[in-house]
Amino acid sequence: MTYCAIDFGTSNSAVAISTAAGMKLVPLEGNHLTMPTAVFYCTDRDDLPPGAHPAPANSEPPLARTFGRAAVQAYMDGYGGRLMRSMKSILGSALVDQTTEVGEGYGVKYLDIITTYMRHLREKAQAAAGHEITQVVLGRPVYFVDEDPERDAQAEASLRTAANAVGFTDVSFQYEPIAAAFDYEQQTEREQKVLVADIGGGTSDFSVVRVGPERMRHLDRRSDILANHGIHIAGTDFDRHVSLNSIMPVLGYGAYGPSIAGAEPRPVPSRVYFDLSTWHLINTVYQPARTAELKNMGGFYGEPVHHTRLMKVINDRLGHGLISRAESAKIDVATQGQAQIDLAMVERGLTRSLVHDEAAQALMADLKRIVACAVDTVQQAGLKPEEVDALYFTGGSTGLGLLTDQLEAAFPQAKAVRGDRLASVATGLGLHARRLFTA
Repeated sequence: MTYCAIDFGTSNSAVAISTAAGMKLVPLEGNHLTMPTAVFYCTDRDDLPPGAHPAPANSEPPLARTFGRAAVQAYMDGYGGRLMRSMKSILGSALVDQTTEVGEGYGVKYLDIITTYMRHLREKAQAAAGHEITQVVLGRPVYFVDEDPERDAQAEASLRTAANAVGFTDVSFQYEPIAAAFDYEQQTEREQKVLVADIGGGTSDFSVVRVGPERMRHLDRRSDILANHGIHIAGTDFDRHVSLNSIMPVLGYGAYGPSIAGAEPRPVPSRVYFDLSTWHLINTVYQPARTAELKNMGGFYGEPVHHTRLMKVINDRLGHGLISRAESAKIDVATQGQAQIDLAMVERGLTRSLVHDEAAQALMADLKRIVACAVDTVQQAGLKPEEVDALYFTGGSTGLGLLTDQLEAAFPQAKAVRGDRLASVATGLGLHARRLFTA
């Protein structure tokens, strides 16, 4: 079979291929069936990190690169290079065709970085299948860009361009929550109306789908899709809030400058803190012109230590390390009720704490918008909340109890079912690919 399915996620990705026993997920790193959506361009050619892959022949830049966990680890271990994460968030924005510097004076278009990662996924799929793969079903969010159909179409077109560039000649798309519904359908014994909550790194997507043993036999399932809705708020937004609430204040976020001539002190300019707290914008802070501008802003700070710490983060390129700390704190709060954030990379002995109530307050506005989107989806399907049979959770951010508790409360009569948070979409995409390409 010459087809596969790819869940290209904001935070993590997965691949499914066809086998004699049906669709199966491909191990992407060791035994891991999912892999962080990350690329690390290696600039120190004499000291390459473990797992480094040489650049493809005649490609630019001629730099080795690592992928997934190996990419994140190379960055954390201090190897020379540039880490790129959350590339999916760029789709549909003006950044997609812009160039970013990745080291040694080389610049790469953001779309080409997505292509590089997509090529790696295709190679993994082909190695597992043992033959060339030219057909693919790609997952996509309900909306790449909220309330902008033109940019949403551009985002899908860009992803198709990347897929074509790596050798996929037949490219189809399926909504990610619909794919998750296909996965859930495998375990149903009767017809149900299910609200799929697919909440990942970049988007919160909802679909109301009729599923059941008889319906799963049909290729055309359009009449079973009762409603689709989504919002561009999810896990990376939670990371940003945690960062702004618990980490960035030690760098000066929310602080004030000195009083000049008895005037009221002005707030420290905040844009840099938002960029350092947003995965796909971190690298923009390291641009030479911007670094020079920030270096000359010491006079804006009433507490000089804040500016010193900020420049340490910028000069040593610690932004991804800090947002990773925020992500880990988010997870620790979800599982343990509190987190201790080690910021020794910025200053010896520097720490911050985060407790459940503090995290809840930081995230509440976004959580309410996500729940409202879920309720709107059910209303668009012509249903009342009590008419939803099941609430199916998938996506990495559904591990956040603060969120799932509120969604369950909005649909108290629906059976809450938790799928594989990181792999349900890929599995469902694989089921769709098999039906599509073998029909």
